[in-house]
Amino acid sequence: MYFFALQIKLMDQRLLPLILASSWAFLIAIFAVPSIIRVAHLKNILDQPNFRTVHETLTPRLGGVAMFAGFMSALTIFTDLDNGVQQLLAGCIILFFIGMKDDLITISALKKFAVQLLATGIVMFMADIRITSFQGIFGIGELPIGMSYGFTFLVIVGITNAINLIDGLDGLAGSIVLIISATFGICFFLYGGVSYSNYAAVAFCLIGGILGFLRYNFHKASIFMGDTGSLLCGFIVSILAIQFIEMREVPSSPSVALGILFVPLFDTFRVSAIRILKGKSPFAPDRNHIHHRLLAMGFNQISTVLILAFINLLVILFVFNYSGWGNPNILLTLLVFSVVLSIFLGVYKSRSAQSVQKV
Repeated sequence: MYFFALQIKLMDQRLLPLILASSWAFLIAIFAVPSIIRVAHLKNILDQPNFRTVHETLTPRLGGVAMFAGFMSALTIFTDLDNGVQQLLAGCIILFFIGMKDDLITISALKKFAVQLLATGIVMFMADIRITSFQGIFGIGELPIGMSYGFTFLVIVGITNAINLIDGLDGLAGSIVLIISATFGICFFLYGGVSYSNYAAVAFCLIGGILGFLRYNFHKASIFMGDTGSLLCGFIVSILAIQFIEMREVPSSPSVALGILFVPLFDTFRVSAIRILKGKSPFAPDRNHIHHRLLAMGFNQISTVLILAFINLLVILFVFNYSGWGNPNILLTLLVFSVVLSIFLGVYKSRSAQSVQKV
């Protein structure tokens, strides 16, 4: 009984700094957003509706500034910047400025990619944050160092852009990142020990910043996170995913990480495949994202966000509950679910198109 009480006390002592950090980030973000909205309207820094967007009014895109202010201030005040967190913060600063520039004056995808390459290089080469093993997937264990760096680069850039692409509805990207960050944060807190305690703080700081932003981002949103926020969130989430895999405290951690990131990764792979099959560039904009398909089915924005959040939560519960199945079985199950979901979305689209033609 005494041992149990002692464990609770120790957990409380570890939990308090995380709560304080998250609360600080939340307060900074929630107080910063109204000022950003006001300045954006005064200076006409507003997002114009177009054929791809769902919003119909001019809306500021600089919500990521408030998120970054909350996240960065909380992280530097409440967290030790060791074990790669300092380099993570350096990468975040670089992406913050290129994202803000893109929100103010649109820049080319090549320039954004170059900055992502720089930020990724900082965490990989200066902090040695990388995926070192496939943990038996496809019969592959430890990776040669060159393959480790190459695969890690693809993971970081892929996840960063997946979060950027899912940012298409009021509250959608924020809600998905909130779920993902909370999952990683809880895992680091429960299983990470001293080695990964600062990554629990990273996750909780991001949670606070997102919650403060979401207060103004749910439908009808008065501000969007923009590339400033989506690139920042995607980069942080990618590092959390890598460290979760490398922690190796959860069975089948690579497959579990894919499950945690299911909705943004599924949407990115599905949309890219559709564009390639049509002979288009995988980066060509369109309205084939999963949230566009759900809107076409008649769901409103709030319902669509809740459905996608529920799907992501459901997959997370599944991969943790059945993590003992092993990587191959979990990956196969996720693949089957992805195919079924894709067929469902495609069949509905085909029927909708036929109905329009008949009319």
